[in-house]
Amino acid sequence: MQGNLPPEAQEKLEELQDLQETAQQVAAQKQQAETQLQESETALDELDDIDGDATMYREVGELLVKTDYDEAVEDLEEKVDELGIRTETLEKQEERVREQFEDLQSELQQMLGGGPGGAGGPAGGA
Repeated sequence: MQGNLPPEAQEKLEELQDLQETAQQVAAQKQQAETQLQESETALDELDDIDGDATMYREVGELLVKTDYDEAVEDLEEKVDELGIRTETLEKQEERVREQFEDLQSELQQMLGGGPGGAGGPAGGA
């Protein structure tokens, strides 16, 4: 079907495909950030049940490094804040991409005569 489309419609279709890929990438990034946020919040909650004098270790690359309670709490709180902001940013980006996709989809439908106001619509004269 793509071979029969006018050049403008073909271009819009390619833009739609690009936006769809972008939407999938943003959704995957958002899911990853939400998972990391949930894990960090759970870890922070777990620290509430731990004695402040307990020996603690944190992961640095593939190593476990000794750390103190206050530093662990501070690091996790900072990570939770950063991931919260990242998640919000990705949600906004996801919404923008969705809106662009819907607008472009409407334009393409109108170009092909199947959208609102196009030929053969149910609002035709009589």
